[in-house]
Amino acid sequence: MEILNVLKTNNLCKIENYYVYLPRINGKEMRRLRKKAFFRSVTSNVIMDFRAKVEQLVHEFLETRKDLYLVDLKISAGDDITVILDGDEGLSLQDCLDASRAVEFNLDREEHDFSLQVMSPGLSEPLKLPRQFKKNMGREIEVLLNSDEKIQGEVVAVDDEKVTLVLRYRRPKLIGKGKEDVVENKEIPYTEIKKALVVIKF
Repeated sequence: MEILNVLKTNNLCKIENYYVYLPRINGKEMRRLRKKAFFRSVTSNVIMDFRAKVEQLVHEFLETRKDLYLVDLKISAGDDITVILDGDEGLSLQDCLDASRAVEFNLDREEHDFSLQVMSPGLSEPLKLPRQFKKNMGREIEVLLNSDEKIQGEVVAVDDEKVTLVLRYRRPKLIGKGKEDVVENKEIPYTEIKKALVVIKF
């Protein structure tokens, strides 16, 4: 009982059998902290609501264009929106314009002074979705695995769980001297891929 009295007078709070010291805060400081927490909460909710609205508009547009899909959506603290789309048969300038209008015309600039860019990923962007791998069937890609091993090969098969590459390389002969050409198929689950890039050849 004596220990509890001491703890109480020293602003100690018991939480699940642990005692945590809480420094004394005067009324003015408490009001300041509450105000700061309130505005932080409101700002966070506004940002999340804005992002949710943009995501909804993008998905509504994609419902009308089943050949297109969302690769990434970025919204900066200054409300700069970047929508990265791709298509099974590529992405045209008209596709970008249509998507841009579908988003821009349904947002209120009185609430958010935003900028908007709609673009394709480009060859230098990593492949993230199975549809992107499928789009690059027959192309060489370089894959960085979670183990940091690098593999380069031609995309020959794609499904929802993995990509299959044809690897072509030379290795020392198992019997005798010299090297031999090797061609093998390798299945790589998406869960094992850290990064995948299309190999650009000139």
